[in-house]
Amino acid sequence: MFSKILIANRGEIACRVIKTAKKMGIKTVAVYSDADAEALHVLMADEKVHIGPSAAAESYLIADKIIDAAKKTGAEAIHPGYGFLSENADFCEKLQKAEITFIGPGVKAISVMGDKIASKKFADKAGVNTVPGSTEIIKDSAHAVRISGEIGYPVMIKASAGGGGKGMRIAYDDAEAIEGFSSATNEAISSFGDDRIFIEKFIEEPRHIEIQVLGDSHGNVIYLGERECSIQRRHQKVIEEAPSPFLDEATRKHMGEQSVALSKAVEYQSAGTVEFIVDKNRNFYFLEMNTRLQVEHPVTEYITGVDLVEQMIRVAYGEKLSLSQDDIKLTGWAMESRIYAEDPLRGFLPSIGRVIKYSPPEESENIRVDTGIYEGSEISMFYDPMIAKLVTYGETRDQAIAHMRQALDRYYIRGLNHNIPFLADVLNSKRFQSGNITTNYIAEEYPDGFTGGALTDETRKIMIAVAQTVHSFEIGRQSHISGRMNDANFADNWIVTIGGENFASSFYATDDGCAVLSDDETHTVITDWVPGKPLFEANINGKEICVEVDKLLDGYLLSHNGVTEKVYVRTPREAELAAYMPEKIAPDMSNFLLCPMPGLVVSIAVEEGAEIKAGQVLCVVEAMKMENILKAEKDAVIKKISAIAGDSLAVDQVIIEFD
Repeated sequence: MFSKILIANRGEIACRVIKTAKKMGIKTVAVYSDADAEALHVLMADEKVHIGPSAAAESYLIADKIIDAAKKTGAEAIHPGYGFLSENADFCEKLQKAEITFIGPGVKAISVMGDKIASKKFADKAGVNTVPGSTEIIKDSAHAVRISGEIGYPVMIKASAGGGGKGMRIAYDDAEAIEGFSSATNEAISSFGDDRIFIEKFIEEPRHIEIQVLGDSHGNVIYLGERECSIQRRHQKVIEEAPSPFLDEATRKHMGEQSVALSKAVEYQSAGTVEFIVDKNRNFYFLEMNTRLQVEHPVTEYITGVDLVEQMIRVAYGEKLSLSQDDIKLTGWAMESRIYAEDPLRGFLPSIGRVIKYSPPEESENIRVDTGIYEGSEISMFYDPMIAKLVTYGETRDQAIAHMRQALDRYYIRGLNHNIPFLADVLNSKRFQSGNITTNYIAEEYPDGFTGGALTDETRKIMIAVAQTVHSFEIGRQSHISGRMNDANFADNWIVTIGGENFASSFYATDDGCAVLSDDETHTVITDWVPGKPLFEANINGKEICVEVDKLLDGYLLSHNGVTEKVYVRTPREAELAAYMPEKIAPDMSNFLLCPMPGLVVSIAVEEGAEIKAGQVLCVVEAMKMENILKAEKDAVIKKISAIAGDSLAVDQVIIEFD
C-alpha cells in the first residue's frame, strides 16, 4: 500500500480524504494557497506545501505546482478530490510521466466522459438511454437560436466541459437562448477554460437520479445503488438522499446495469457516478458521467457500509475489488444537506467573511459532519462557499429526515450568513416529506424566493416558552438566585412579544424544572441551560427541542425549525411604552443599483446619460465562480456609474445611480 499520498484539493473534501488515509495508516500531504494558510485540511495533514496565490487559477489549478509538491514530499500518489484537477486528463497524463499514481480513473475515461458532447455520443454507442438534442458545437447566439428552435423549447444550454451547475442555462424562448448562450460561454471560460457549448432538450418535471459505480484495473465494475439529487438550485444540488424514494427495484437494476456497461466500455477504474434525468414515468436518460468522487458520496457510504475513498485508494494501488455485485445491500436511509455560506433571504447570494462562532451538531452513528472549517476560519471569495455537509441516517426515510431536522437546529454558525433556515424549511415541507420532488421543486415552492420559515402556532409556543425561561433565568442570575431557579417558588407577570403580537406570560419554578403559562396554556420545561449558552436544549411538553439563542440589546433572537424571530420579554408597563417607539425606516435606495453580494465586476453594459428600459442588462458581477446578471427593474436614465470592470465590490456597494 502507498506510504504517503498528496491531496490536490482543499476544504471539506481534502479533510475527508485525510481521515480515510489516516485510518489506513497512510501519511498525507496538503497543498494550500495564500488564502488557505490556516485552513483545516492544512492542520490535519502530516505535511503541507504552499502552491501560490489565493486565486485557484494560480494555485490549485496549476498541475506543475501540484506535481512538484508531490515530488518534493515523496508522495507516491495524488487524490484529486472533486473540482479543480479531478477530471483533467492532461493532469493525469503528466502524473503518468512523473511516475506518480493518480487516485482516479484512467485518461481514456476522463477524456471521453469529461466532454459532455463526446460522452453523449459514446453513451449512445454503448446502448445507454440519452436525452434528445444536438451534439453540434454552438458557434454564436444566432446558431443557439436556430438549434434551440429545431429541438423545441425549453432547451438546456450547457458547457461541454461543465460540471457543478456551472455553464448551464435553461431557455424558454429565443431571447433567453441568446442570453443563456452568452452567460454559459462566459462561465465555461471562467471555470473550465473551455468555451464549447451544446444544446439539448430540457426534460420537464424531471428527477435527477445518479448511480454510484466502482471499478478496478482488472475489469471488474459494480454499482452501489442510486442517489436522489432533485433538490437543486441553479442546477447545483442542495439536498441529496439514498436511496431514491421514487425508483422501484426494476428501474434501479436497469439503471445500474446500463451504468456498469458504460463504465466497462470506457475501461473505468475507481469510484465514479453516472447521472440520469428521470421523468415521471421512470423513463431515464443519460446526463453525464462524473469521473471522480461526488460531493454527496457519504449517503451511499451510509447505506452500503462501503468507504468509497478507501476503495479508490486500493484500486489505484492495483488491488482487485473485494466486493461483488451480490455483496451490495442497501440498508436504511441517508440524507445530506449542503451547508453554504450564502444569504437565502437575498436570493442565495454568497456570503463571505470570518466564522466567528462555529458549533456543529455532535457526530454519532446517525449524524456525520464533513467540513473544512473551524471557529475562526475565513470563507473567501475565491472558492466554493460550502461550509459543510451534514449527513444523517435512519432505518427509514422519515427517521433520516427527523435526525436531519434535529441536527440543523443544533448547527450554530455566526459571523456570516448561511442557508440552514432554508434547508430546515425544505425538510419541514409536507411535499418533501412525501417524496414528491423534482428538479423544479425550489422554483415551484419558492417562486418569489425564500423569505424565511413560517412562524407556526407550534413554533410560536416553543419560542414563547424558551424566551420566558431564558429571561427568567437571567433575571434569577442577576438576583443571585441559582441559574436553574429550583429553589425559587414565585410567579411573575410578563408580556412576550413575537411576530408583532403580545402574549401574557408567567414563569414558575417546579420540582424538576419550570413551567411557563401563556394564553391559559401551561408548558413544562426541563433544561440544564445556563445564561451564555448559545443553544437552549430542553424537553418542552415531553418533546426534545433545541433553539438557538442570541442576546439582543432589548430581547432575544431565537432560531428554531427554520424560523428566526426577534422575541421580547417585558413587564406590562414596558410593553405599553414599547408600543409608542417609532420604527426606524430604511433609506430609499430605489434610485441605485447596489451590488447584491461581494464580487468582481465582469462588465458594465451601459453608459452615463443612457436611457434604459426595464429588464435591460446593466452589468455582470461574478462571485465564487458564478456569474450574476443585474438588470434594470424600471425605465430610467443612467446618472452616474461608480464601478468599472475589474472592481472588487462589497455587498450593497453602489454600482449605478439612476435619474
